[in-house]
Amino acid sequence: MHKLLGFVALIILTAQTAVGQVLTVRDQVTQQPLEMVQLYSGRLAQVLTTNQRGQVDITSLQGMDSIVVRLVGYEPVVQSYEQLQQRKFRLYLQESTVSLQAVVVSVTRWQQDAKEVPQKVSTIRPNDVLLQQPQTAADMLGQSGEVFIQKSQGGGGSPMIRGFATNRVLIAVDGVRMNTTIFRSGNLQNVISLDPFATERTEVLFGPGSVMYGSDAIGGVMSFYTLLPKFAAGDAPLVRGSAAARWSSANQEKTGHVDVSVGLKKWAFLTSATFSDYGDLKMGTRGPDDYLRHEYVQHLSGHDEVVPNSDPERQVYTGYDQLNLMQKIRYSPNEKWDLNYGFHYSTTNDVPRYDRLINYRNDKLRSAEWYYGPQVWAMNNLQATHQAGNRLFDQLNIGLAHQLFEESRHNRDLGKPIRYNRYEKVNAYSANLDFEKALDPRHHLFYGLEAIYNQVGSTGTDENISTGLTVAGSSRYPDGADWSSYAALLTYRFKPSEKFTVLTGARYNHILLNASFDDRFFDFPFASADINTGALTGSAGIVYSPEASWQLSTNLSTGFRSPNVDDIGKIFDSAPGLVVVPNPDLKPEYAYNADLGAAKTFGEIIKLDATAFYTHLQDALVRRSYTLNGQSSIEYEGELSQVQAIQNAAYATVWGVQAGIEVKLPAGFGLASRYNLQRGREELDNGSEAPLRHAAPAYGTTRLTYTRSRFKADLYAIYNGEVKHENLAPEEQDKAYLYASDSNGKPYSPAWVTLNLKALYQLSQHLSLSAGIENITDQRYRPYSSGIAAPGRNFVLSVRGNF
Repeated sequence: MHKLLGFVALIILTAQTAVGQVLTVRDQVTQQPLEMVQLYSGRLAQVLTTNQRGQVDITSLQGMDSIVVRLVGYEPVVQSYEQLQQRKFRLYLQESTVSLQAVVVSVTRWQQDAKEVPQKVSTIRPNDVLLQQPQTAADMLGQSGEVFIQKSQGGGGSPMIRGFATNRVLIAVDGVRMNTTIFRSGNLQNVISLDPFATERTEVLFGPGSVMYGSDAIGGVMSFYTLLPKFAAGDAPLVRGSAAARWSSANQEKTGHVDVSVGLKKWAFLTSATFSDYGDLKMGTRGPDDYLRHEYVQHLSGHDEVVPNSDPERQVYTGYDQLNLMQKIRYSPNEKWDLNYGFHYSTTNDVPRYDRLINYRNDKLRSAEWYYGPQVWAMNNLQATHQAGNRLFDQLNIGLAHQLFEESRHNRDLGKPIRYNRYEKVNAYSANLDFEKALDPRHHLFYGLEAIYNQVGSTGTDENISTGLTVAGSSRYPDGADWSSYAALLTYRFKPSEKFTVLTGARYNHILLNASFDDRFFDFPFASADINTGALTGSAGIVYSPEASWQLSTNLSTGFRSPNVDDIGKIFDSAPGLVVVPNPDLKPEYAYNADLGAAKTFGEIIKLDATAFYTHLQDALVRRSYTLNGQSSIEYEGELSQVQAIQNAAYATVWGVQAGIEVKLPAGFGLASRYNLQRGREELDNGSEAPLRHAAPAYGTTRLTYTRSRFKADLYAIYNGEVKHENLAPEEQDKAYLYASDSNGKPYSPAWVTLNLKALYQLSQHLSLSAGIENITDQRYRPYSSGIAAPGRNFVLSVRGNF
């Protein structure tokens, strides 16, 4: 009997030892498993890696007295096997930012170490999003402290990067360009179609990215990578999911999210859904009275009535709803092929254009209605990756995508019966072939082909709300216009040593545009517009690391933006009393850019980095006075309006500095600060210069963080410099109703600072709680060029469950 009991005990002990030899690695704060963690020992050549569950079999490391555990973005840990055993083979890693270690980025289209990319790249990590709880993707970019966000209405968010914005910066989703041929020079809100809950990481490339992405990538590239379904490591299915709910007080936000993924050996599936309900936004109590909303328009009993606002701090008509859906399917028939299909869908309800609803004419509100119809974005995206290792390539990426964009504009003047409705639809098709080939350890080639085709549908109606009669109206764009782009690109990386990397590249783009104009409403002196042009761009950069604590870089690059349908064929009112008309005689604008960067760490305690840049934009596409059939003014939507058109009529220059400091303090504290300074000038008609509209004022963030076990807190300030009246761009000076008044009664943008606090506590491995107070001192402010005042004191509460 004793022998039998001893034998059973031996079996149990052996089983426990076998189970104990599986190490599980998790994030210290979120408690979530960490994949791709590397474990190695100097006495063993093999490198072990954790799987999707954060697990790895460390039997081969038994008895080792020094095991290095490392993951990019986390503090490295050195433990003995015995110490891991004492921890019951559970290890928790802490995030680290004070390091120059390699971070893999994909914004350059191919995965590369960030330390080998000569341009500045910023990464927004999932844990940052989990702590900050941004309402939209635009807020997510803004909270990074490195991208300036302008908002015209509640459902808005137009990024500004290095003095450029709108159709001079590029948005990419899972490698597919989101910019279409109707992206305009005025503020855009397409970035809010993306769901922060469904985003795995976000990378921002600063400076021209035209070699990789073609037209529009002048100021920078914002690349969003959505959640990817993961395969099961063994026979058991890998099932994961999360559900979250969030409430915010400033606009009574109510958001719900759910995602579920199932991974098998060769198939994997992921479904994500988010719905948000935003009410009217309330501004702060301490600041300029110019921003108060004293009255608004209601349509009562068939008549427009101007009614007083019982709470002038409530910005009536800023609320909206949004729905985001995503479905991913992944299939890997063998080790050489990986196929990914993604379906994305986003829509809003009607979104009031708040900045137009607060504009006055003759001391009366100008508009009774001004709203965007539902903003719809849908994308079907098929990506295939093939590992070959033949003479032509080591890896091939094939991308096929279709995107559908739908938007509309609806406006009616106060007391007038005619509502002007304008509807736009774009079908965007793209195909990419990207090849990667390592010639040897020092020489690496990336090359590819790209084809893009956009077709525009645009119609208009004029609706009499009193009689119900609807007639055809002028369209915003030439209906049926199309824009296409065909390109070949080549990038070469030369790495003669671990300290030195050279990265060069070139791209040739050929652009075609065809548009036919409808002369039923306007007597155009032309019937069509055709563009057949090419653009050659290039870049050359060097990264030098004389030692592990230093990184020096420089980069020369060019970028371009080809005229699109919005430039060449749009008819719209850019501002009260101004109408923009088509101009078929346009050519591409070119940007010439230089970057110089340096980063230095002092031990594992302090990191300093700075990047200086200068950009010259030649043949800039700008809005200038124009004539149509010899007339400088025409009647548009019932009003005599001055004629303007987009023209290659100027140059522009932008220069600036982006700098940061990160300090690791004792007892779990940390200090980090980002600061951005940019100045821009633009040539005017008379040859003089004026401030550039999209060169934001100096701005930045400073953060004091505290991390302990499953708790993390962030006390931070966001600050924004003043823009005096004389430093406002001329078109901004003409929009006095958006700005505060200085001592001389002239419009200007005051400086502002907000104090904010966010906290995250992981109650268990499956449940977390986030809370925060934004704008603690309840400042009333309006970010530069924005039409809506920012939230006042805002309480945020979020709960998230994982399985």
